[in-house]
Amino acid sequence: MSTSKIIWTQAGLSEVPLRRFTGRVGAVEVAVVEYDGSNRLWTWWSPLVEDIWGHAQEAEAAQQACEIWLRGWLENFRPFFASDTD
Repeated sequence: MSTSKIIWTQAGLSEVPLRRFTGRVGAVEVAVVEYDGSNRLWTWWSPLVEDIWGHAQEAEAAQQACEIWLRGWLENFRPFFASDTD
């Protein structure tokens, strides 16, 4: 997504890139995308919600799917953060 607010960083071990990306907004980790070799798919999930996850054929598609879900989920909190104008 071109307007993504999530910054994705690829994990690595001894300067060898791994098939795992962590998404952050500021200092908060909001998403993980990791390759599942047994299913040959990229799996995404959010540490913000225990029971949400999905799959995609490519890492970028998993990142986009995760962000779409996250935006929808966060929309539920808009009334909480809205200012009172009474």
